[in-house]
Amino acid sequence: MRIAIISDTWHPQINGIVTTLDNTCRVLRNRGHTVKLIDPSSFRTIPCPGYPHFKLAFLCGPWLRPIIEAFHPDAIHIATEGPVGFAARRYCLHQGYRFTTSLHSRYPEYLKLRAGFPLFISYSYMRWFHSKSERIMVATPSMRAELATIGYQRLVHWSRGVDTKLFRPENKSFIQDKRPISMYVGRIAIEKNIEAFLRLEIPGTKYVIGDGPQRELLEQQYPNVCFTGYQQGQELVNYLAAADVFVFPSKTDTFGLVLLEALACGVPVAAYPMTGPKDVITDPRIGTLDNHLQTAVLKSLTLDPNDCRQYALKRTWNDTVSQFINYLALKTPAQ
Repeated sequence: MRIAIISDTWHPQINGIVTTLDNTCRVLRNRGHTVKLIDPSSFRTIPCPGYPHFKLAFLCGPWLRPIIEAFHPDAIHIATEGPVGFAARRYCLHQGYRFTTSLHSRYPEYLKLRAGFPLFISYSYMRWFHSKSERIMVATPSMRAELATIGYQRLVHWSRGVDTKLFRPENKSFIQDKRPISMYVGRIAIEKNIEAFLRLEIPGTKYVIGDGPQRELLEQQYPNVCFTGYQQGQELVNYLAAADVFVFPSKTDTFGLVLLEALACGVPVAAYPMTGPKDVITDPRIGTLDNHLQTAVLKSLTLDPNDCRQYALKRTWNDTVSQFINYLALKTPAQ
């Protein structure tokens, strides 16, 4: 099958959407499918306010159409709701083509937190954007149920996996600071609620792996926390596997792929009982969900790393890609 995937986010960005699409494309190609990922790098872009490394490709429709037509896809999947996704949606509707979409992030909540943008406007746009999709793929059953209550239809569950060959237990001596090591990995931005972690009165040393618009401010406010910047590949694994507990303070994530990456490294998770974590941490032996994050951290420090690793070994990208293929809609109905 020839599959076109359209996304407003791609390398060199580091986030859950890129990780998901990267692994999806890899497994699809390994299975013999031909994949074309269309992202902002194919168009003229401008920096996103507050995220200069994130490029926006406004008014890209005239250039998007020939790219899709030259590829001759059998199926079209629109992964994001930004300018490139908008142009792809418009093109499909104009041509009478069927397409699928996926919903990865709580963009309305992000815009509300960052800029005070009214939720009802953002939610109206998101529902409109996905309204013509043959199937809307979401990462968790909780998110599917939540979206159904606010008017979304044709929702399906598209789970997530983890590369357990890359993310694996390593020697914890990589970090020499006072233990236990409590760690957060991800974007350093207001919607991630990182200060809930940084304010905790817990023993040992706190680490923050990642970057974002709040990093400089938080480094100044919390000088005893170790900020490393973004890490990738084996270097990320070295840090993550050296932690004793992974702390996930976000209340807005739809999944949190890094939860699975931590578990694959044998690191138990502490998080709030919110959509995302409560769909990943389904076994009390691998993590603790509690409205009091400090309680969750202290309890998770007592858990067995081997249980975390065994749980992650069951979450493969091969399984998630099988779901993705089954949910795709042929661009034009069979005659």
